[in-house]
Amino acid sequence: MSPQTAFDVDFDGTVAVITGASGALGSAAVERFNAAGATVCGVDVVAPDADDSLLELEEDSGFSFYEADLTDEDDVSRLVSEIVDDQGRIDHLLNVAGTWRGGDPIAETDLEEFELLMDVNLKTAFLASKHALPHLRESDGAIVSVSARSSLEGGEGDGPYRITKAGIRLLTETLAEENRGTVRANCVMPSVIDTPMNREMMPDADHESWVDPAEIADVMAFLCSDGATVTSGAAVPVYGEA
Repeated sequence: MSPQTAFDVDFDGTVAVITGASGALGSAAVERFNAAGATVCGVDVVAPDADDSLLELEEDSGFSFYEADLTDEDDVSRLVSEIVDDQGRIDHLLNVAGTWRGGDPIAETDLEEFELLMDVNLKTAFLASKHALPHLRESDGAIVSVSARSSLEGGEGDGPYRITKAGIRLLTETLAEENRGTVRANCVMPSVIDTPMNREMMPDADHESWVDPAEIADVMAFLCSDGATVTSGAAVPVYGEA
C-alpha cells in the first residue's frame, strides 16, 4: 500500500491552500489533498511549467495555480482575496514554502543570508497565516506548517536555518493558543527529506534513511482531517528511518 493511500481522508467540498507547491514536499501535498477530493490552490514563485517545478497535476483536475511572492504582504493579501473570490472559502492552509542553507558560523554569516532564511522560511508562514486566518475561522479550518528536526537544538554551520524552523514551532503554538476552538494549528518536523536537490547536495549520504515527501504529506493530511480534531499546537516528528 502506497503512503498516499495509507488511510482514507475525505476533503470533498473543502479548499486547501498549499504554499511552496512547485517543490518536492509541496507537490506531494498537492497530490495528496487532490486525491482526497479537495480543491487545491497551489502557490509558488516557480510556475508549474518551469524546469525546476515538480508539479504534475493539470489545472482541470481540481487544482489551480497562483503565483505570488509570499514575502510581500500586499501580494499575500491579494492572493488570499483572489483565492476566496475564486473558490469561496479556505479550509486548510499548508505552509510548505521554505529553503535550506548551510553556510558559516554566526560570526561569519552574511546578513543577506540570514534575512533570506527569515523571509522564505518564517515570514512566508507568518503572512500566509495572518491573512488566511479570517477565512479559516469561518470554516473551522486547520493550518499545518513545516518545521524541522534540527530546530530542536543549536548546531554548527546552519544556525540561521535552525532558528527559522524553531520560529515555525513557536508560530504554530501561538496560532493554536490564539485560535483555540476555531482554527487548529500544527507543524511537522522532518529530518532529511528525500528530494532530488538533497540527493544532489549529499550524494554519499544514506538515502534509504531519508523520509519520502509523500509520507510527510500523508501526516499533513491527517492533521487537517477530522481524525485530528483534538490536536492543536503539536510539533509532529516525521523522521523516517533517520
